[in-house]
Amino acid sequence: MKLIVTEKPSVARSIGLVLNAKQRKDGFLQGGEWLVTWCYGHLVELAPADAYGEQYKRWSYDTLPILPDEWKYRTSEGKKKQLDVLRSLMNRADVDSIVNACDAGREGELIFRLVYQQTRCTKTVHRLWISSLEDTTVREGFTKLRPGADFDNLYHAALCRAQADYTVGINATRLFSCIYGATLNVGRVQSPTLALIVGREAAVRSFVSEPFYTPEIDCADFTAYGERHTDFEDADAIRSASDGRDAVVLSVEKQTNTTAPPKLFDLTALQRDANRLFGYTAQQTLDYAQSLYEKKLITYPRVDSRYLTSDMRGSVTELAEWLQKEDGSNFTPDVDRLINDKAVTDHHAIIPTPGVMKTDTASLPSGECDVLNLIACRLLCAVAPVHVYETTAAVLECGDHKYTTKGKTVITDGWRAIDTAYKASLKNKPDTDDGENAAVLPELYEGLTYRSVTAAIREGKTSPPKQYTEDTLLSAMESTGADDIPDDAERKGLGTPATRAATIEKLIKSGFVERQKKNLVPTAKGINLISVLPEDIKSPMLTAEWEQKLMLVQKGELTDTAFMDGIALLTRGLVEAHRAPAPEYADLFAASGKGVTNGDTLVGTCPRCGSPVTESSKGFFCSGRACRFALWKDNRFFGAKKIKLDKKTAAALLTEGRVFFSVLHSEKTGKTYAAAVLLEDDGEKTNFKLEFEKGRDKK
Repeated sequence: MKLIVTEKPSVARSIGLVLNAKQRKDGFLQGGEWLVTWCYGHLVELAPADAYGEQYKRWSYDTLPILPDEWKYRTSEGKKKQLDVLRSLMNRADVDSIVNACDAGREGELIFRLVYQQTRCTKTVHRLWISSLEDTTVREGFTKLRPGADFDNLYHAALCRAQADYTVGINATRLFSCIYGATLNVGRVQSPTLALIVGREAAVRSFVSEPFYTPEIDCADFTAYGERHTDFEDADAIRSASDGRDAVVLSVEKQTNTTAPPKLFDLTALQRDANRLFGYTAQQTLDYAQSLYEKKLITYPRVDSRYLTSDMRGSVTELAEWLQKEDGSNFTPDVDRLINDKAVTDHHAIIPTPGVMKTDTASLPSGECDVLNLIACRLLCAVAPVHVYETTAAVLECGDHKYTTKGKTVITDGWRAIDTAYKASLKNKPDTDDGENAAVLPELYEGLTYRSVTAAIREGKTSPPKQYTEDTLLSAMESTGADDIPDDAERKGLGTPATRAATIEKLIKSGFVERQKKNLVPTAKGINLISVLPEDIKSPMLTAEWEQKLMLVQKGELTDTAFMDGIALLTRGLVEAHRAPAPEYADLFAASGKGVTNGDTLVGTCPRCGSPVTESSKGFFCSGRACRFALWKDNRFFGAKKIKLDKKTAAALLTEGRVFFSVLHSEKTGKTYAAAVLLEDDGEKTNFKLEFEKGRDKK
């Protein structure tokens, strides 16, 4: 008998159907010469610190660093039964070999190896390495089983990553928690990611909007613009000199441009688009993609490649032609541009499987249907013709001042026709202003004169940087630190496509970040944590260096022992360098005697001392220990006007100093009126004042 071990029960069922192993047993399937069983993700995990000694049950600086000489493992209570099933099957006398059919990647290899070792199995292992659960792919995969030993280095890299994250995470978390008297979760990828979010929030809050003024002339068929000015009088002088004068075209430059089709999806690109188009979180998108993979409708999703291999040319061409017929488009698919064998390591890009051609996809759950259609549309766009357009840039002179205008004329829609039609079909239409939507200009030529044009001034304000969404954060995680990493590095940025979603979710679960609609905003706890962490822990370079070395381990160019020796050295240095809180942050987590440590939501900045103001059940309070600033929810001023002092109102008062209400109640007359409420604080007392619009008084 041969035993197959998969990562999940659903995958076991899919493989069991292909191999005709359909007979259900307790914890496994059986049929012919095959036994098929499964893990539940990580059945075997690294043991907690107290498994190494009673002294580690209590968090104390004196017990650091924690550096196990021999690693211990555990299995949670809910998974022990299945581990017993695996132990029994692996050691059955009639089982002569085992097939590792866990997900074909770093984590899948680790999941199997730890179970294999925990059950003390010594039987021969073969590796199933496939990128789809389609029946034909599974059958072909079993004809190409590889020796398990071929993946020893992949396992060593996976184990190093797990042990290193454990070592730095548990030591740094206990270290800074003990120093500052608050639970501060620190992680190798988590902390630099949090630093990105905190840094962006600081830029948003410190931004001061400035007005600008742009002279413009109306030439009937189009508008031309002058240079932007920060002084209104300068812009108005240009407007005055141009108004009613003739505008003459000085030069016209035309250029033919092309926009290449987008690349196929890797996981990060898929998560970004799904967040932007549907609002799905990175984790939701991964869950939908995993389910589609297990339903044999897409290829393996946890990938970082955006290309296909040459042996896929025929099947992908057939799939693209079918998608084209479904879409109603007419072109010859260019599959060759998707092929790059050198750019594919473990897995190729995410594409639909041939299974979509015989599946009623409309019956899928809405989230899965959205993600599948998105992947299918991307494949069709990727093989479609390029988008060709002509740009026109003209310079005009009016009143001795120069104005410019730009336009675009589409020559060949190409792949953009497919993309535009797809986005137009969505319930929530996305913003498509990507610079490709410039107006079509009339035919312009040098010397063309527009008589007596009207000049005006367009007013605007500089915009603050935008808070991160999961789309833009994933992009930042993918590229952060890339300039400092060698060009030949196989992994750049923070984390991997498979782990970034979990990192974001952990930041939210730990109370460091919260979702505000689509935006990711740091809490006071998150801001404070980044304030106290040393640069090397919150810098993206740490994780970049790790990923570089892990790839060397995976290639067999660096031993796992050498890698872990470096981790131990880093950890000892971290503990030795930080023995007491930095003086400027000594009281940061001691606000109101309890510390800003429970995921408190940052509402604004204290007008008295500049410390974070956070929300509690009673109101909004400054986190500074010596500061007594407070905005009480049970407030007499707001209560009399039948207005609730909620988080949104408090934030407006703290950031703008005022908030406008269209309906306020008058205790005297019983009528309602409109006014702005102003916050006034003299350093000791907080008062509120009403400000009415000009020409209007309280009724």
